[in-house]
Amino acid sequence: MTIIPTPSDGLAHSHPDAFDSEHQLQADAAARRLAGRIGNRSGNEDALARGDLAGVDSPARITNRLARIAHYYDSGLATTPEPTIAKGIDRAATALAVQGADLERIINAADFLAVRYLDDGVSASRSIGRVNIDVSSGQAHGFGTGFLVAPSLLLTNHHVLPDAETARRSQIEFNYQDGPGGAPLSDTKFSFAPDRFFLADRQRDFALVAVDAPLSELAPFGYNRLTAAQGTVIIGEYVTIVQHPGGRKKQIVLRENKLIDIPEGFVHYAADTEPGSSGSPVFNDQWEVVALHHASVPVAEEVQAGGYLNEGIRISSILAHLRSQPLTADQLELAAVLLGDPPPTTPAVAPQPDHSEATSAGTIRTVTVPVEITVRLTDTLTATAQVMPAETSTSGSASTEAISIDPDYTTRGGYDPNFLTRPVPLPTPTAAVKPMTSQELRYHHFSVVMNRPRRMALFTAVNIDGSAADDPPRESDRWIRDPRIGADEQTDEALYRDNPLDRGHLVRRLDPAWGPRAKAANDDTFHFTNCTPQHHDFNAGATLWVGLEDYLLGSAQNNAIKVNVLTGPVFADDDPPYRGFKLPKQFWKVATMVKVDGTLSATGYLLSQQALLDEFSTAPEAFSFGAYRTYQVQVRRIAAATGLDLSAYIGADPLEHIESSSTARELIRTEDLIL
Repeated sequence: MTIIPTPSDGLAHSHPDAFDSEHQLQADAAARRLAGRIGNRSGNEDALARGDLAGVDSPARITNRLARIAHYYDSGLATTPEPTIAKGIDRAATALAVQGADLERIINAADFLAVRYLDDGVSASRSIGRVNIDVSSGQAHGFGTGFLVAPSLLLTNHHVLPDAETARRSQIEFNYQDGPGGAPLSDTKFSFAPDRFFLADRQRDFALVAVDAPLSELAPFGYNRLTAAQGTVIIGEYVTIVQHPGGRKKQIVLRENKLIDIPEGFVHYAADTEPGSSGSPVFNDQWEVVALHHASVPVAEEVQAGGYLNEGIRISSILAHLRSQPLTADQLELAAVLLGDPPPTTPAVAPQPDHSEATSAGTIRTVTVPVEITVRLTDTLTATAQVMPAETSTSGSASTEAISIDPDYTTRGGYDPNFLTRPVPLPTPTAAVKPMTSQELRYHHFSVVMNRPRRMALFTAVNIDGSAADDPPRESDRWIRDPRIGADEQTDEALYRDNPLDRGHLVRRLDPAWGPRAKAANDDTFHFTNCTPQHHDFNAGATLWVGLEDYLLGSAQNNAIKVNVLTGPVFADDDPPYRGFKLPKQFWKVATMVKVDGTLSATGYLLSQQALLDEFSTAPEAFSFGAYRTYQVQVRRIAAATGLDLSAYIGADPLEHIESSSTARELIRTEDLIL
């Protein structure tokens, strides 16, 4: 199809009059936004022409971007630790400290285009297909592009599928492309199921619709997981678009598409698109979807871009709108991945036979579901119930691996200050913090002290015995409140529902799982008192933080293969508010062990999730530590930030005896630790 010099939304039609109103509406809106940003683009392009990549975006966005790039190459996704990747991480770390000095090299460096880039791109492109619009007559009336963003949900533009009825008459066609050597692949078509899920928004020009196919048939195409995290792209970077231009076979516009402006809710870039590209994903170099392409607009002054500029809708804007919608339980299940939750895998509970026993007092009925509930119905129509953990069965044999909490809390010994060969007491809150704290809550092999106003742990303290460690399987999670404190002094499921927040363990579930009480200690870690809200990308990320305890247990400097670990959030007044809580931006640890020479070593660490919490905040936050990165800091610094008396630990901190140790030491590898 010939591109005509009028505003285009990238939708290909076999009938010229089809969908004209939606077509023109989106194109006109994009043209107005582009016209209103001429000055911004001109300034950005002048700075980019001078090589001033750091001068076209905010320091916070640049910091977040570099931290996210470093996380990508430090995430453990690569099969081998290539020297080029390590070099890239080092460069990103340098730029975090000195923004602008190496920024252009880091963003555009060839080191960041190892062969992994091609492998990840092939994987990301599988979920992208051609949308065949209105095929009720046997022939498509138009074409667009769409891609799977959840196991059975597809994202495209509102002007491609403006309503459920249009979706019902349309199809998604995967593998409409040439394979290696040029031979065409065998394409696969699926209808849509808008009755199961359909959400379209004209302002943001997106449509989210269920695909009418079993998960087993969609699984080979995968899906591109969306994120609202900040730091996915900055001005001056190049983006990649995989699309069906003109309704033709799948094609790729590879990297030579510069992003030149980021207005609120949108991104503007120079790229090659045609009608039929509507609904295409716009990727960064790490194959994260940063925007949904929807419009191409003629702009006379953009000579280098062929007189056209393109606009995409930012993914964070789409996800924010999705989270604001009143979805049914079935829709929530389909959108679980988009809302930050893993797709449900719990099988349906089969109906159980009715076991009844007649007694003089009435009838006892026992029904077996995930818990066993015995209800006595009396003659006066009152009822009493007893709830106890029910054993589940696998292949006919009883299993005791489900989370089971002993209701008798007097059996818990809690943290043992004499666990090591040298005494290490619990921290004590200072006078300023003491009125806000709870009593010590003792569990098997660990203790928790709560910050009552914040409804989260002030700190946790655990004894870890590597020589007696056990590994109870993690069958399923069942988090419960601690009955020893009020419900208004701890979090609950309401904080974590339908969002990208995980229940992040403070005491890791396997840390106290040693000795005869290993299973009970493992289960105790599933109290809400032992978790804090952690962004999924933070909680599921692979960082040195995750392996600190394991490294210290296995360290050649450890005399007894035992470690005590304190952990907690850093509470700040400017933590972003959310659902009646404030989300902590940083977390800390203090690990203590006795070294082979008999001396005590207490080391402190900080980690930040702040860059990931921007979506929950209405204003940009000051950023003190790089996202995902682990830092060794002086224990006294943690004491000052938390209001805890850690004097017993400060004297054993090796950084106290090193000059110039007041600043944080970033830890990229375990060899960087000073014990």
